[in-house]
Amino acid sequence: MESTTEKSQTLLARQPIFDQQQRVIAYELVANDTGHLNAMMELDPEAESGSELLLHAYTSISDQGEIKRVPAFIRVSQKMILDGSMPTLPAKQVVISVRITEPDNKDLLRAIHAMVKEGYRFALHDFRYSPAYDTALKLAKIVRIDVSDMNADEIREQAQHLEPYKSTLLASNISTFEALDECIQCGYKLFQGSFLSKPKVVKGRKVSANQIALMQLIQELQKPSATPEALEDMIIRDPILTYKLLRIVNSAAYSLVRQVESVAEAVVLLGMEQVRKWATLIAMSANKDKPEELTRILLTRGHMCEMIAQSQNLPNPSGFFMVGMMSGLHAMLDIDQPTLLEQLPLGEDIKLALSEGQGPMGQLLTQVMAYESGDWDLLPSNFDVSLYEAAYRHSLKWTKESMQAMYE
Repeated sequence: MESTTEKSQTLLARQPIFDQQQRVIAYELVANDTGHLNAMMELDPEAESGSELLLHAYTSISDQGEIKRVPAFIRVSQKMILDGSMPTLPAKQVVISVRITEPDNKDLLRAIHAMVKEGYRFALHDFRYSPAYDTALKLAKIVRIDVSDMNADEIREQAQHLEPYKSTLLASNISTFEALDECIQCGYKLFQGSFLSKPKVVKGRKVSANQIALMQLIQELQKPSATPEALEDMIIRDPILTYKLLRIVNSAAYSLVRQVESVAEAVVLLGMEQVRKWATLIAMSANKDKPEELTRILLTRGHMCEMIAQSQNLPNPSGFFMVGMMSGLHAMLDIDQPTLLEQLPLGEDIKLALSEGQGPMGQLLTQVMAYESGDWDLLPSNFDVSLYEAAYRHSLKWTKESMQAMYE
């Protein structure tokens, strides 16, 4: 039977690419249907181009409160380059990623050379060094090497072979901080993989009192009986939280006609839902040792879970937001998840969703995480493609605006 994914629109997600300081310098756009993605990218001379709109949605981020655009890596087949069917794209905003299987294909190399002269940058995808690739390496700006099945010696050997060329080395499928450190030592400059979501676990580490207080506040915000006065009493115990919350409510994001001076007043103006989200965001961004991308990922995930829960009329959509946000909090705090769940005052349904993927919250979290990582095969055949695609794109936009407001 044909799945919903196969008979509906393209699914599209973004995967971050980092520099040595774990700052996002680009996103790879991952699609389940490359042909459809190419059609979406086609230029319309009569209006703002589809490619511009699409790239803006997926590559525009808030970085330390400033909105910036980063390039998009887009995978293209050799056939598209050879037959000229690749859509025209803004050369400064994309990196064309291609897997060359025939290094002596002169027609392909000539076509790539012509595109390089037009200003396009190329990355060699899934690359392993061989002298036969000499010409291709001279054309490539970036060489992407999958290090997932390599040992330290093999990682170093690839870097040594490629040292004479001017290409930047990108290590992909890095799953641990140890592998990241090894690649940095060997001269790789760019990095991609799941290492960001894995904590550097320190045995015996405890969640700090301030962090527990924030979690208690977030828990209190979910109670129907919570009052602005009770919440104010909890918030003012943390001067940083108080300052940030007042700064946010007085920011351009809310366009108020007068300044808000008390926390209780801020709670009334924002509403419980907004205060809950902002308190959670402040808790997530409190760890300055962690890259902003982890906060971006968890905010997007939480908002996407909540949007889908609301659209499907599931009870307690705010709980779904919490599950999405909490799914990576252990990586923020460098503590294993079981220990974290023991220490935090969370509801049993949230704990089961996080630890075992149980219940409606756990099932939806699993599907949202499969979507954002591009694991389309893990999604059920009857899931609502349009809903997930719209929720993901809206959540990217919401996250960008929320993180910008944090710094205003």
